[in-house]
Amino acid sequence: MNSEFSFIIITYNEEIHLPRLLASIQNLGAAIFIVDSGSTDGTIAIAKEHGATILQHAFENHPKQWDFALKNFDIKTPWVICLDADQTVTPELNERLRSFKDEEYKKIDGIYFNRKNFFKGRWIKHGGYYPFYLLKMIRYGVGYSDLNENMDHRFIVPGKTEIWKNGFILEENLKENNISFWIEKHNRYSDLVAQEEVERMMEMRSQTVKPHFWGSPDERTARLKQLWWKLPRNVRPLLYFLYRIFFQLGILDGQTGVIFHFLQGFWFRLIVDVKIDEILKKKNPENVDTAHSPLRFILSFVILFAAFYYFNIFFFGVTSPGNHYSAFLADNLNYIQGLRWLLLKASAAVLGWFGFTAVTNQYELLVAGRGVIQLVYSCLGLGVISFNFW
Repeated sequence: MNSEFSFIIITYNEEIHLPRLLASIQNLGAAIFIVDSGSTDGTIAIAKEHGATILQHAFENHPKQWDFALKNFDIKTPWVICLDADQTVTPELNERLRSFKDEEYKKIDGIYFNRKNFFKGRWIKHGGYYPFYLLKMIRYGVGYSDLNENMDHRFIVPGKTEIWKNGFILEENLKENNISFWIEKHNRYSDLVAQEEVERMMEMRSQTVKPHFWGSPDERTARLKQLWWKLPRNVRPLLYFLYRIFFQLGILDGQTGVIFHFLQGFWFRLIVDVKIDEILKKKNPENVDTAHSPLRFILSFVILFAAFYYFNIFFFGVTSPGNHYSAFLADNLNYIQGLRWLLLKASAAVLGWFGFTAVTNQYELLVAGRGVIQLVYSCLGLGVISFNFW
């Protein structure tokens, strides 16, 4: 029996997933502990066949389910690896775990695995989904589940952590190949997220993880969440979707990937915002949400537009030959060049989906049999990008 680590898995009707996961870790010889929330399929029988220790516990949310799992099993190893049933361990990670020795990690309390997420059979590689680090291996009795989260569960350790960039887990929920399942699941999740955010507004919840842009993956996420909570509701889902599609290159994930980014990045978060407004209205029907009023949004838009507009004027002033020209900025910080490249490559990818043959160079998009599109920004030097067709 493996004396270094044990596995904990949470399940509910996972007969389609559990055999796949157990097969990926079988050779490690580690003890397996499963918390089930009332499965009615073959999940329990499969778990028993593999010698797993099983406990039943009613499901309320993921953080509480993991909290129960960490506190109610008789675990003898110094480390535990906490996995969802729809995840599997890759051969690369398996090899690394086979050689794992606690004595080599005495100063470490947690290890991040790199996740590859799949949707309808496609690896979602862009849009902020790869690399994506999850704290999955924690020192037992030291790490714990963050109960200040309602749905977006994570584990916390007080000491140092390490990231295994090549230690992959694959996550693919085969039930989500039926889009109705995905929608129903995320509709339930939206209830949890909306309630959580309202409780944060009322200062009934706080962040356990210290927000830090240059910290661990979870500390960076905590900081981004702080920014998210300050954005205007019902507008932020669109901003986030566009950010994922263009700036995080989600458009390169193909048609299936774009559908995923739309559903997860826009639809789900818009439903959350709508439900937040409904909860607030029920709590105080006469309350006017001034923090997200149309007037505040219009003022914020005008201020941001002015800031970006005059930044463009300044930028073109210092990157165009003249009195204030800066060769360094012109050569090294030409964001327009990057934006032009992104638009051309993204357009070529979209055209490819529709059966066209398209090639690009630094300025032009050539569509076989259709002509050329040239992308320029010569409109009075103010950075207005326009398309010239001929």
